[in-house]
Order: sequence, then C-alpha cells, then structure tokens
Amino acid sequence: MNASGSEAGAAPAHHEGAARPRAAGGAVLLDGKAVAARVRAEVAERAAAFAARYGRRPGLAVVQVGEDPASSVYVRNKRRASLEAGIESLAHDLPVDTSEARILALVQALNHDERVDGILIQLPLPKGVDANRIMDAVDPAKDVDGFHPVNTGLLAQKRPRLRPCTPFGVIRLAQEYGIALTGARATVVGASNIVGRPMALELLLARATVTVCHTGTRDLRAEVERAEVLVAAVGKPGFIPGAWVRPGAAVFDVGINRGGDGKLVGDVEFGPAAARAGWITPVPGGLGPMTIAMLLSNAVDAAYTRAGVWPPPPGRRE
Repeated sequence: MNASGSEAGAAPAHHEGAARPRAAGGAVLLDGKAVAARVRAEVAERAAAFAARYGRRPGLAVVQVGEDPASSVYVRNKRRASLEAGIESLAHDLPVDTSEARILALVQALNHDERVDGILIQLPLPKGVDANRIMDAVDPAKDVDGFHPVNTGLLAQKRPRLRPCTPFGVIRLAQEYGIALTGARATVVGASNIVGRPMALELLLARATVTVCHTGTRDLRAEVERAEVLVAAVGKPGFIPGAWVRPGAAVFDVGINRGGDGKLVGDVEFGPAAARAGWITPVPGGLGPMTIAMLLSNAVDAAYTRAGVWPPPPGRRE
C-alpha cells in the first residue's frame, strides 16, 4: 500500500461525489471554469474583508511593455477579473521601445508603493530586455506570479508563500475533484521555470513520486505510460499521443496551442487520451481559467502578508 492507502501502481484515489461531466471517451472532465469561479468567489470575499479591515482594496499592478496582441488579451482579462474580485487594478502600459532601465525604475517604484500589494510583469518582454533581470527586481513579497527565486526557493523548502499560478491551479483542481496525489506516480512533461519545474515542486509538496521529462529524456513514451498523474507543459499541439496515457490516469494539460484548423488545442491528443484517462482537463476551459484565479488569490495573500497576517485567512469553500 502507498501513503494514500491505495495499492502501488493503481490509479490515483478519489472521493465519490455528485455526477461529473465526462468527455466523449469516458474520462471525467476537470472543469477549470467552474472551479475557477469558486476560487474567484473566495477571493472576492477575502478582498472585501481586507478592505473592511484596512480601509483599502488589495492593489495589483500589471505592467505591459508593447502591444503584443495575445498579451493584450491576457492583460485585459486579468484586469477585468481583478476588478470583479474587488482588487484595485493599477495599469502600467509602456511603449515597445521602453528601455530596460526605465522598466527597472518602474518596478522599483512599484516595490515602494504602499497601494501596490502585487506586481505582475506580462511576458514576453520585447527583444533586448533581460526578462530575468526584470522579474528578479520584483519584491518577492509582491511577486504574485510566484516566479521570483525567493518564492520558488521557499516552495522547494516546503515553506510556500506566493506560489506559481498554473502549478498551484493544478493542485487546487486535483483537490476539488478529490484526486489524491499522495503516493501517486506523477510525471511532468516539460521543465520550464514557469510551469514544469515549480509543478514538480508542488507535486513533491503533495507527497507524490515525481518524474520530470525534458529534452534529455531517453524514452518519453515509457515515462508517460507509467504516470498515474500526467502534467503536460510543452507548448506543442498534440505532442503526447493519447495512446500513451495510462488507463485511469489524471491528465492535466497546461498547453494552449493553435491547431492547424485555428482551434485551441492542448499538448495531449485529447480524444484518444479521454478514452483512456480517468480525469482530463479540456483545452480551452481547463487550466487557463485556473491560472488567473490563482493569480487573484495570490494578490490577496500578498496584501494580507504585507499587513502582517500569515497565513492569510481562507475564504469559505462551497
């Protein structure tokens, strides 16, 4: 038996509840939109309580450099979601030719602005700007993306504060659907600093047994086939064939790609994967909404932490 009480090699344990929507192939659809709506309701409740206690709303500064169309859509969505949750959205839109020095100066000003509890730097930044230098300049206490080396280091040491939004969204989604990660054999495909590496740390924190696959992995298929929990974060449409998915596995597809027909698709071949998996996230409607919801949750956490309250008070879960 493993730590979750299930036999080693079995699919992740789960708790039975109300009937869940299923994909055509039979897997339970992990509805990121519905769970994100619940998270955002919690955030709104917590933000209102903060405002009542401290006389101001939590403040989130969003910095966009240039007018990349996809980035502009993301930024608009984040700003609208912030306002709906009772978070003050502070916009800082800079022209594409803004120098690195000027961006750094803005970040330093936001670090010292008492109205600002969270700082979000929209990526990608223009060519010639050192993104690592900009991100590292953000005060870790205001790093709502959870990308700062201090925050990823705290996560690695099992002392999480502000957690990377997409990996944190995977964990919350698993919790909401009763997917027990403890003792599960988890495989992360992709080793980026934004998703893959912090995802591995989150799964370790949940006491899963974790494998990370990357460009040096010799037999990707074998690693995927043994995964009871699969997180795909490669950024290539249909990169993982559905036939590789272990029967009964929980599949979290982080990829959001434009397919040949113009439709959004994930990193996992959805149809065949849904026929084998126990649970699977749709694309779109899976981890995209969860990422924004966890960003808002981080913003309120940052506000309480800066006010000297740790851990921050949770919202009521329905």
